[in-house]
Amino acid sequence: METFLIRALQLILSLSLLVIIHEGGHFFFARLFKIRVEKFYIFFDPWFALFKHKPKNSDTEYGVGWLPLGGYCKIAGMIDESMDTEQMKQPAQPWEFRSKPAWQRLLVMIGGVLMNFLLALFIYSMILYTWGDQYIALKDMTYGMKFNEQAQALGFRDGDILLRADDKPLVRFDVDMLRDIAEAHEVTVLRNGAETSLLMPELSLLDIARQDPPFVTAWQPNVVDSVMPNGSFDRAGIRKGDVLEAVNGTPVTSWNDFLESMAALQAQAELEQQPTATVNVVYTRNGLRDSLTVQTDEHYKVGVMGGRLDYTPTSLTYGFFQSFPAGAALGVNTLKGYVNDMKYVFTKEGAKSMGGFGTIGSIFPKVWDWARFWSMTAFLSIILAFMNILPIPALDGGHVLFLLYEIIVRRKPSDKFLEYAQMAGMGLLFALLIWANFNDVLRFLF
Repeated sequence: METFLIRALQLILSLSLLVIIHEGGHFFFARLFKIRVEKFYIFFDPWFALFKHKPKNSDTEYGVGWLPLGGYCKIAGMIDESMDTEQMKQPAQPWEFRSKPAWQRLLVMIGGVLMNFLLALFIYSMILYTWGDQYIALKDMTYGMKFNEQAQALGFRDGDILLRADDKPLVRFDVDMLRDIAEAHEVTVLRNGAETSLLMPELSLLDIARQDPPFVTAWQPNVVDSVMPNGSFDRAGIRKGDVLEAVNGTPVTSWNDFLESMAALQAQAELEQQPTATVNVVYTRNGLRDSLTVQTDEHYKVGVMGGRLDYTPTSLTYGFFQSFPAGAALGVNTLKGYVNDMKYVFTKEGAKSMGGFGTIGSIFPKVWDWARFWSMTAFLSIILAFMNILPIPALDGGHVLFLLYEIIVRRKPSDKFLEYAQMAGMGLLFALLIWANFNDVLRFLF
């Protein structure tokens, strides 16, 4: 319950900030061009609001709604999510959106997206300035990587050190590395001291990212690093430095193998509805081979950690002014990766992988971590900016599309057309919202 509350609080705080910045972008340009803003709300307020206030001599009512699906800035004289068609039947006023030149209206509509993107770049810059960047370079992972069966069928071998995808150097272990491998025609690895090139078939990032065991992970030695006091292995006599050789008859050559064997054991025990599982372990200590049999605890754990690698991380630090170009580069790279991955949304597996608020909340850490919180907030700001600029009616991009049409052909679409387009867009967005959150429910239940 505590984990849920921490993640929920982070999600609400992050979304609130993003909504304020996004709607603030619309508000800024609207007021810049002397367009009246009637409402500025965090979250939606159908039927009632949790809080509202209209300052004296102000045209704008500020408030907090009860439905946390975003927020809105109700601008006078335009067809938006408020669907205030009665206002549009009245004669146009000089302070209304519809009375302003197309270029001013265009800036008002892209203001939210612009502010979200700039916010992401700023957050990334401040993350680099405050915490720097630390990672273990792939070239420094001298024990190489561990590959699953699908990867080995493509030619990879345990212990390979990843070097390049086509002509692009592979620098660090992250989703960009997986994306580069998935899109490469050729991957170069260091194997037994010599470079080896592997020809790649057409791969899907979505497929390899979802594989279990993972397509690729860091190889870890099958050496016990620590034993939990009074745990199953501790009571059986396993000690730090012991080398695990086999689990229930299955050979173990790395800590990765041990974890996979324990996961398979847990899955079998749960299928048979057994409260614990029996583990037979063959191990080596000081060159002497021995075996033992233990029972796991009720969580199918044996109280042991291992696979420690003492790689030296690469650490980068940034001065205040250095952080801005580095943050901008990180933000642009994140946007490019997200845009590139959008193609998977239109596949069967992509549709199943869509998630709602549960999925978004799960990307936040289980404990409060400011670096992780700000990183996820910047990422969500990138997503919000990109999704909102899509040319779908009811999104900012839909309004931008119609404004560009008006600028090019010098004729406005009719109010009735815009009204129907808005309704259709909102219907589509609500359908996607329901589908995404329905997927979350299915994942929770099954």
